[in-house]
Amino acid sequence: MALISKKKIPFKINEELRKYLVKYGREEDLPLKYSDLLRFDNSMPLLDKNNNDTLWETVTYPQSDLAEIYHNLKEIYADLKTDGDASVIKHLVVDRVDTCTYANTSPFRIRIINMVNDNYDYFYIKNADASRVYGLELEHLLSPNVISYKTHKDTLVEEHIAGIPGDLFMAEHLGDPKLNPIRLAKEFVKFNERCFARLLGDMHSSNFVVIITPDFEDFHYRIRAIDFDQQSYEGSKSVYMPQYFKQNNAIIEMGMKYMTSESVRQYQKEERALIGNRIQSEKVRLHDLMEVMKEDKIYLDENLDEIKKELNHHHKTRAFSKCKNMGEVLELNLNRLTQ
Repeated sequence: MALISKKKIPFKINEELRKYLVKYGREEDLPLKYSDLLRFDNSMPLLDKNNNDTLWETVTYPQSDLAEIYHNLKEIYADLKTDGDASVIKHLVVDRVDTCTYANTSPFRIRIINMVNDNYDYFYIKNADASRVYGLELEHLLSPNVISYKTHKDTLVEEHIAGIPGDLFMAEHLGDPKLNPIRLAKEFVKFNERCFARLLGDMHSSNFVVIITPDFEDFHYRIRAIDFDQQSYEGSKSVYMPQYFKQNNAIIEMGMKYMTSESVRQYQKEERALIGNRIQSEKVRLHDLMEVMKEDKIYLDENLDEIKKELNHHHKTRAFSKCKNMGEVLELNLNRLTQ
C-alpha cells in the first residue's frame, strides 16, 4: 500500500512568511516571473543518452520573447550563484529550458553553459509553494547542507543539487566492488533520522540523491533530499521515515545485512546530537521560522490529528495532543529527539 495516496495541496506564501524571507535575504526582486516561462510556443520530449523518456520536455520560445527571457535567466543565475555580480553573465549562455508537467510545482529547469570552459550547470524556477519554502529553509538550518534559493512573489528559484538519483544509484552502483556498504548504510540511517526529526516526508528513491566523495582510504557517502514539497503535511509518521518506502528496499536490506541494532542506535544518537548543535547555532533564525510556521496553515486538519496521535505513541507521551498546528508539532518533535 502506498504511504501517500493523494496529491499534496499547494499553499501560498503568506505575509508573515514573506517578512521572514525578506529579513533573511531570500526574497528579492527578480527580472522574470514563473508565469513568463509559460509563454513557450513548442515543446518536445527530452530523452536521456539511452533514448529513454526522462518525463521532461524541452520548450522553445517565440523569437520576439527569446532574447529577453534568456537574458533574464542569466541574470537570475548570477543572482543565485554570485550574489548579483552581473559581470559573469557575459560568459554564460542558456542552452536549454525544460519543464516537468507532472511535478507538484510544475518546475522549469534551465541549463546554463559557461562558454569559457564548456562547463554547465542547472537551476530551477517553480511556482512558489509555502510547504516547499519551509522545507528548503529547514534543510538549510538543520541539515549538513547549505541551500541556495530565492523567492519573488509567486516565483521560487532553486539551485541544482548535484548527485546520483537514488533510484539510479540502487540500480547501477550497489553491485560496485568498491562500494562500502557499512558507510552507505550508516548514512541512510542518519538521513532517515534527519527526515523524521524535521518531518520531511516522501523521501523515496526518486526524491534524494547520493553523493560519493573519495576519502584518503575509502569513499564517503552523503544522501541529500531534493524534493521538499512534503514538509510537515502528511498525517502518517511513516511518510517521514525513508525506511518505510519500498523504493528504498535495496539500501534498507543492505543495512539489515551489515548493521546491528546497537550500531543503528549509535548513529541515530550521533545525528540527533548534530541536529541539536545546529538548533543551538541557528537559535534565533529557527525561532523566527517556527513562530511564522505556527501561524501558517500548511496542512489538513485530519493530517494534524493523525500525526499528533502517532507521535504521542512513538514518544510514549500525551504532549503532542496539546499542539494546535503543525509548527508546534514540529517544534516539539525536534525537542523530544534532540534533548
